[in-house]
Amino acid sequence: MAEGGYETSVFLNCPFDSDYDPILQAVCFSLIDLGFQPRFARERGDSGEVRLAKICELIESSRFSIHDLSRLQSTNASEYYRLNMPFELGLDYGCRQYMPGRSDKKFLVLEEKPYRYQAALSDLAGCDIEAHGGRYEQAVRKVRNWLVGAASLRHTPAASRVLNDYVDFQGWYVAKQAMLGFTEADILDYSTPELLDAISEWQVVRLAP
Repeated sequence: MAEGGYETSVFLNCPFDSDYDPILQAVCFSLIDLGFQPRFARERGDSGEVRLAKICELIESSRFSIHDLSRLQSTNASEYYRLNMPFELGLDYGCRQYMPGRSDKKFLVLEEKPYRYQAALSDLAGCDIEAHGGRYEQAVRKVRNWLVGAASLRHTPAASRVLNDYVDFQGWYVAKQAMLGFTEADILDYSTPELLDAISEWQVVRLAP
């Protein structure tokens, strides 16, 4: 997987669980489809690398960031609040405010439900938070529309076209892996770097004569 430069890198601060995977995968696809490079801690699997240092490096090297606070609330009485996402949002905000040369950073903050975040992060009151309702289609629309303004994009494909591209990619990927002998369980268990490489490969294949 090729790493993008500062101007095209998008740091993703989001949940990494099976329920969120459809949104994560669709957002990764839409970013690459629009000419950007998703960056997040799982892109490198070095267990000896300090996670916080890795995250700070990714934040500093990405002009754009998407922070999804959907898992901020605990789901049962014995579970703690998940604070990694708001913590990383704070790191990113501090980077924009205090690090020389990073005042041009742009953020998109997502939530599953509108206004729920205000109960835990009142400092964000008044900020523009976008809700995706737990649907990957809506998340792709929010990301596409945000990038048009944040990156001053021109002649950008409509969200419906990006979503159609995603459906085409999924069909291509499943067929390709099945021909190589992968089972359905194998295909669903691909690593994040493997997914990003496959998206980049599809981009090349579809443009080939």
